[in-house]
Amino acid sequence: MNPQVPVNIPATTGSPGRGQADAAGAAAGHGQAGTGPDDAGLIRASLEHPDCFADLFRRHAAAITRYVARRIGQDAADDVVADTFLAAFANRGKYQVSQPDARPWLYGIATNLTGRHRRAEIRQYRAYARTGVDPVTEPFTEQVDARVSASAARRALAAALAKLPAGQRDALLLVAWGELTYEQAALALSVPVGTVRSRLSRARSTIRRALGDA
Repeated sequence: MNPQVPVNIPATTGSPGRGQADAAGAAAGHGQAGTGPDDAGLIRASLEHPDCFADLFRRHAAAITRYVARRIGQDAADDVVADTFLAAFANRGKYQVSQPDARPWLYGIATNLTGRHRRAEIRQYRAYARTGVDPVTEPFTEQVDARVSASAARRALAAALAKLPAGQRDALLLVAWGELTYEQAALALSVPVGTVRSRLSRARSTIRRALGDA
């Protein structure tokens, strides 16, 4: 997927080119020569040069889109991803620039917005459970015993995801599909790391039972 920037980042007179954006990031103490600024550097530079925020979109939009689409389907995902970056742009002045990786921040916004589509999310999991056509569950299939068909495992997993409490499902999918660490998932959800560990433990127990019964 090659998404277009869904936000109309305001252009300013004399807006910076790539060299100016990199210089702004380097001046802020971020990035290395030849590699460009890290996420925090881009966000900090965008406060003065809004066009820099487009680089953050290009860096992370595809992964955020895959995560959201797996949860609520592609049609709704497009709107959620657009709203995620709109919200991020509007609130970039509040970003903690001590965090070089913006993924927890972006995934947190996306997860909150996905929460408005819980019914669509549950319908999607239930449809997977009925049909067994479930490409979104591939990250889990390696956990399935060889005796269990992949189709049966996907049905069981999809049904289990539909039944998980929202907090457990958010923590599980941020780690499994968003590829965040426990610490990053905690930042995304604005909860202690211990809470993420507890939610993951409970969710994985539910998943293991579901796969065991498949």
